[in-house]
Amino acid sequence: MANVGVELLRNVPLLEGAKPSVLEGLAEAAVEKRFQSGQVILQESSTGREMYLIVEGRVEVVKGRGAEEMLLAQRGPGEFFGEMALIEDRSRFATIRALEPTYLLEFSEHDLSSVLLRQPRLLYQSMRVLSARLREADLQMIADLQRKNEELARAYRELQEAQAALVEKERLERELELARDLQQSILPHEFPRLQGFSFAARSRPARRVGGDFYDVISLSGGRVGLVMADVSDKGMASALYMALTRSLIRAEAKRRFSPRQVLLSVHRLLMEMTQADMFVTVFYGVLDPAQGVLRYVRAGHDRPLLFSPETGECRFLAGGGMLLGLLEKVNLEEVGVDLCPGDLLVLYSDGITDANSPAGEFFGVERLQEAICGTGSLTAQDVCDLIFESVDQFQARAEQYDDMALLVMRASGETWSP
Repeated sequence: MANVGVELLRNVPLLEGAKPSVLEGLAEAAVEKRFQSGQVILQESSTGREMYLIVEGRVEVVKGRGAEEMLLAQRGPGEFFGEMALIEDRSRFATIRALEPTYLLEFSEHDLSSVLLRQPRLLYQSMRVLSARLREADLQMIADLQRKNEELARAYRELQEAQAALVEKERLERELELARDLQQSILPHEFPRLQGFSFAARSRPARRVGGDFYDVISLSGGRVGLVMADVSDKGMASALYMALTRSLIRAEAKRRFSPRQVLLSVHRLLMEMTQADMFVTVFYGVLDPAQGVLRYVRAGHDRPLLFSPETGECRFLAGGGMLLGLLEKVNLEEVGVDLCPGDLLVLYSDGITDANSPAGEFFGVERLQEAICGTGSLTAQDVCDLIFESVDQFQARAEQYDDMALLVMRASGETWSP
């Protein structure tokens, strides 16, 4: 051990120039120490006056603990640590931890002091070495602080950006909520009081706002206009297009008697007023309660269902036509149908029939027809609620992908006969 120790000590900068007899004395006095990987050799803030020479393995010098731990340096064979104990009687400045199995030589304060007293020139050499070590540690700490400051600045910027995004999200959420309230407010919740007929309606957008809408419009001569429409796409764009289309239908319905002429005029205005790649499907009918007659146009919209409890017949209304607002020229067919006492008319958007089950199956027109045919003499409101309940049960927990709307009319026949 003495020969090995002397060779190692001869290469230690702190002992450069020491006499062979001094090095031999230190080697004889050295205490062998072995540590496993991860084991703490010296703990920060602990007391001790020993210095250590690394024979085999590597150690790390760290300051602080946990997330605040800062790596100051790494030492390998032939290097030493614990030298600060030579110049000040204070607790350990840093923690020394083995990075791998490590073999050390430990020197006591007494042995090191004896060397310095016997060769005062080594004091100057030791001060140079210690000064270099301190400068290295300072630079490492400064670099680590700069890195942490940069990380803190980046985290602060990210926090500011996240806060700004949250404020913007809350603003958009509030605007969408206001838009939803506005859209719901323009859909009729009370319908014209029409002796012999009753109405009920309900809608459920897939998002905060949607493009499906219904309407019951009071017209001259005691007539009423019935509307069920579905704007392409969903969300805010379709909601704006829906509001425009509804306003145009209402305005044109007051000016024209023929349902076909009303929708042709609406189509022309949509083409003139918008350039959006959107369209709308519409069912528009004019009910004459005195005659019990409904004249209607189906502009690309789903065929309404007419159920007659007296005969048990539940059929889809005929008539064809093209959607509005997309192609320059459209063909629309106007059809008339006589109503009988007790008849039930159901207008709906395809969000009802396209509702998905958890297994991906569509609710479909057959289930809708079956639900309507089993309503008997239920009121319009009861039928409306029944259909939505049936759809909800079919969907279970499945997500709603499309807007839903429903308008139901029941003919009681109190003031007219077929």
